[in-house]
Amino acid sequence: MADNDGGPAPRKRADARRNEETLLQAAAAAFVASGVDAPVRDIAAKAGVGVGTIYRHFPTRADLIVAVYRHQVEACVAAGPALLAAAASPHAALAQWADLFVDFLVTKHGLAEALQSGDATFASLHEYFLDRLVPVCAALLDAAATAGEIRADVEALELMRGIGNLCIGAGKDPRYDARRLVALLLAGLLVSRHTPDQ
Repeated sequence: MADNDGGPAPRKRADARRNEETLLQAAAAAFVASGVDAPVRDIAAKAGVGVGTIYRHFPTRADLIVAVYRHQVEACVAAGPALLAAAASPHAALAQWADLFVDFLVTKHGLAEALQSGDATFASLHEYFLDRLVPVCAALLDAAATAGEIRADVEALELMRGIGNLCIGAGKDPRYDARRLVALLLAGLLVSRHTPDQ
């Protein structure tokens, strides 16, 4: 006999969240591979659901694009403190977070055409991106600077723009490795342990 305390509801909500997560991951992969005009049936097949399920969650393609973008941003937001808590050092956490940020930016370039279309649906996304991610990057930089690992004069937005510029070539040339270049950029922030006396 079922309880009257609404017991099954949390499981249903958890299942719905997992379904949405799967859909968003499938859509992100499809957008990177084929652009934002990737057929919905392909996204549904990749997610293992019917086309109707996608339209129940995201009635329009614009809704899906916005949801993918926000999902990617929130994954980067959540990763910052988690990496800082688990990594061997703050600089290691920063480097790992930068890898995730590169992944996000590659996805974002897959969405670039839609995001720059002038569609009002996408108008607030850049501000959302900055509001959510700049503080996370700043916290990682501050932790690494406080630990004496990196120079203290680097602004979060400055670093994020630098990483973004290094990611522009990703996907256009198989020999171009954005992650390697970002690693070189981050290595350039390190404070030398053998600074000569002044």
